[in-house]
Amino acid sequence: MQEHKKTFLGIGWKFPPTFDKKSRSVVMVSEDKDIQESLFILLATRPGERVMLPQYGCDTTSLIFETINTTSLTFLQRLIERAIKYYEPRITLESVNISTDEMLDGKLLIDIHYTIKTTNARSNMVYPYYILEGTNLTRNQNFD
Repeated sequence: MQEHKKTFLGIGWKFPPTFDKKSRSVVMVSEDKDIQESLFILLATRPGERVMLPQYGCDTTSLIFETINTTSLTFLQRLIERAIKYYEPRITLESVNISTDEMLDGKLLIDIHYTIKTTNARSNMVYPYYILEGTNLTRNQNFD
């Protein structure tokens, strides 16, 4: 098993789960990386997917085919804020910003800024939220 010197912020599995062939064990992460992995898992999990924690997750999939406007972006932002505040007690959420710069490519970038409570260290992560199911779409494609 991998040894971690600093563990006061927790240790968890790397996401997606990865296995080390040499040690025949699950690759683990700790500290800031564990928090980022936990946030990624939280945002990628739909409520109801976890049997023992049926409310765990963030129902971002309900917005996949919605029109992107101020209302839907604000709703998405509030969903994310609520999930993080409820399920990630190791951090203080500073802000959630959603960038629509890549919207025509079917992607929103969710920029999460937070402070780790025990170390008072500021950090952030960017979560890519894909809003289009199709993979062969182009910006100027005609749908005649």
